Amino acid sequence: MLANESAAYGMYSRHIALPEIVSSLNRAGFGNEDICMVLSPAHPIASIVRDARIDSANVGGGAASASMIGWFSEFGAVVIPTVGFFIRSQAFLNALLIEDDGAALCGGSKTLAGLGFSNDDASRLGRQLGDVGALVYVACPERTRAGSAIELLIRSGAKEAAGLGSAKATMAVA
Repeated sequence: MLANESAAYGMYSRHIALPEIVSSLNRAGFGNEDICMVLSPAHPIASIVRDARIDSANVGGGAASASMIGWFSEFGAVVIPTVGFFIRSQAFLNALLIEDDGAALCGGSKTLAGLGFSNDDASRLGRQLGDVGALVYVACPERTRAGSAIELLIRSGAKEAAGLGSAKATMAVA
């Protein structure tokens, strides 16, 4: 987990609008640098990243890919195992590059373990991610903010939301 921080997370289906979740978090005072998203390689957004290329014959598609990649680069980190990753935050870089020279970036459960999830939770959530899911993780430098992040994630449609670290051990399962 990120050093000296608590965190909140929400697990979502592929049909949820990630920009709306981020906007809600931003309005509540959470910065993009404190947000990490882990997406299934089968998530619809992953295909945009996978297919991103400079292609003069497909200018419209290239613009959409560039826009998505630009959006991802605003966050602390975005990880799509086996597809790619974007890391802006030094704290997320340190957390995600655990052991084995970055092996955490290669698989869902290893990525989650790097973020501070227990092995059991990382395996369980990694399986859920494999079912075309998305996990939104919010680092909360102010420990008291984790509870409000959890509530926000629940209101934004999380199938499951809970806290890590010193965060209140609240969990909601929809």
